[in-house]
Formats: sequence, structure tokens, C-alpha cells
Amino acid sequence: MAVRLAIIGKTNAGKTTIFNTVTGRNEPIGNYMFTTQSPVTAVTYVTSPCVHKEFRVVDNPVNSKCIDGWRYIPIEIVDLPGLIKGASYGRGLGTRFLSEAMKADAFLHVVDASGSIDEDGRIAEPGTGDPFRDYQEIEGEIVQWLKSLIENNLDRIAKRVEYAKTEQEAISGIYESLSGLKITRLHVMQALEETNMSAFDFKNMTDQKLWQFAAIIRDISKPTLIVANKLDLPTADTGFRSLKEKIKDKIIVPTSASLELALRRAEEKGAVRYNPAEENYVVVDSSKLTQEEKKAIDFFNKFLIREMMRAGMQFALNVAVFKLLRMNVVYPVADPKRLSDKKGNVLPDAYLVPDGSTVKDLAEMIHTDLAKGLLYAIDLRTGLRLPPTYKIKDRDVLHLVSASKKSK
Repeated sequence: MAVRLAIIGKTNAGKTTIFNTVTGRNEPIGNYMFTTQSPVTAVTYVTSPCVHKEFRVVDNPVNSKCIDGWRYIPIEIVDLPGLIKGASYGRGLGTRFLSEAMKADAFLHVVDASGSIDEDGRIAEPGTGDPFRDYQEIEGEIVQWLKSLIENNLDRIAKRVEYAKTEQEAISGIYESLSGLKITRLHVMQALEETNMSAFDFKNMTDQKLWQFAAIIRDISKPTLIVANKLDLPTADTGFRSLKEKIKDKIIVPTSASLELALRRAEEKGAVRYNPAEENYVVVDSSKLTQEEKKAIDFFNKFLIREMMRAGMQFALNVAVFKLLRMNVVYPVADPKRLSDKKGNVLPDAYLVPDGSTVKDLAEMIHTDLAKGLLYAIDLRTGLRLPPTYKIKDRDVLHLVSASKKSK
């Protein structure tokens, strides 16, 4: 199953501009509330150094791309309509999009660092808004929606818990009411532990405890990266520093989505060359650049990249997938001598697998028959045989040996 990220945030924070930047799409963008009316899903990519140079081969990827020594691995990203205070009670575009957001593996929470939107998400004078307030309000709406969902199922959960003979049976009653939101049994167990609760407490749950549980399980199940947007505006530096001072437990990545999108468009007309993995723009034909595009290049290459060190949307995507979700890249091959699939494609596939995944887990991702007959894997760096329980490391290149005919 593909990794899925959701772009959330207040309306007019720049979510759709970011979506268009990372996907190449051209979804409507406007300075009015709720430009995006329904969720839009597309493919984008995370980047990792490709192993082909190490193995001294020329690769021809199938499920991914290799550009300038970087493997571009596809993931799903969804642009959701903007939220405002009261969204959990149906205000604005309502609660249906919160349920869509919760189907993601992680969130990119876009905040207007320039303070140019008001409390209701309307365009305002830069510096008059409050980026930290915007962040808190949207986070509060997500927790409130999740709390309401649990409350609506509380009678059913309480009955399951009442008749449960063990803690694990009681946990099942909670988990089943949340499983459609990519919340796992482990997430429930971790949330109970962090709130110092037992599943049996759901028989007599206080409002305060329920809020606490909803807040913790939201954090555990949907790790979040903050995208501090509109850094090209003079007031954004203050907002960005305020976010960093007040939010210590989240990674905050600065960017200017509007300028980044303009540069992607400049690349399409052959004016600049951009390698997202290396995070810099190189002018190819300055005669094709407008003055605004020249300013944008200067801003990104000199300010965001050099002064902020790590910035921009490709960096944000990579951090979300490799740091927050702790994904590893693995290259399975059918022919261990040629490092190819059965059609001769060299290093054809790069899979994203969660940290702790085993060879058996990888086999199940590739094909059920492969997993059923799995015997072992061969590490193509060392030649060692690895058992099905071997935990995959980042950038492993493996040949899976199975009793079935589907070795890979």
C-alpha cells in the first residue's frame, strides 16, 4: 500500500499551491476562502541516493525514477479543503474532510508564517494574523473531531469492554471503532500507556480523559510536519521564529510555495533546471526568465537554502516519509547476478517499507505466493543468506528465494 500524506491547514495558507508544486498539477488557486472544494489526490516523489553507482550498473527503473543518481520513489499526496475554527462541528466545509485527512499516514500542516490570514482564513494585511494561533486552532479541531467520533461510539466500546476478559480484548473494542482511520492496535496501546489509562477505563470515561486520549492517539497515529509557508514576505521571518520558539516537538520546514511553483513553471519552459533532491535551481536560459522568476531563484538559492540550511517542499516530503514515518528503501531483484527482474530491467523497483519490516513483510508486499513459499533472502552486498525474520535496513538490495516460482 502506498504511503499517503495529507496537506492540512487553514484556508488560504497555501495548501493547493504546495500541492501543485510537488505534483505538477494545476488545481485552482485563489485568494478566497475554500478554493478547494473536495479532496484531490495525486502522485509525488520522495528521493533517496540510488544504489546503482555502488554496484556499478546502469539501472532502468520500473516502479520509480532515477535522475542524477537519485531514486525518486512515488507516494500519494492529498490536498484537502482548508479548515477553520469550528470545522469539527461542521463549520466551513464541515467534518467530512477531517475523516478523509485521517486516512493518511502523516500530515503536512501548512501554516501562513507571514500572518496574512485572519482567524477565519480570510486574506488580511501581512503581520496582522497569528501563525501560532492558526496552528493551534487546526490541531484543536482535529482532536475535537476525533474525540467526537469516539464519543459517538462510546456505548458500543463500553459494552465490548464490559464483557472483555482481558486487556487485549478490551483494546479490540476501542481499535475497531478507529481502524478505518489507519489507526492500529499498537497506536491504541501506546495512547493508553501514555495517558496512564487502561482499556477498562472506557466503561466510565470522563470528558477530560477522553480529550487527552484523543490528543495522544492523534499525535501517535498521524505524525505531523509543519510547513511554514510564505517565507518570501517580510513579515514571515517573525512568524517563523515564533513558531520555532513555541512548538518544540515538531519539525518546521520553511518555504515559499508560490515562488517554488513559479520556478517549477520556469523549468517547464526550459529557463531553469531543478533537481529537487539537491535543492537548487540552475539557470539554463536567462533570456526566458522574468524579473520575478530571477528574484525567486535568488530567494531560494541564497536565502532559503543557504541561510535556512534545509528548506523547500522536497525536503519536507523526505522528512515526513523518512524521519516521521521511519521508512526504509529496499531494492528486491529476481536475478542476483544481473540485479534485474525477469525481463532484464536492472534495479527495477524501490519499495518503501516501515522500519522494523522483515524479509517476510517484503515478500508479502511483492506477491502472496512469494511469501507463502519464502525460504530466505540473499544480501547482494555480502552474499549472506538472511532468514525471513531479518529486519530490512535502508538501501538493502535483496534477492528473495522462495519454494514457489516467484522468487525475486
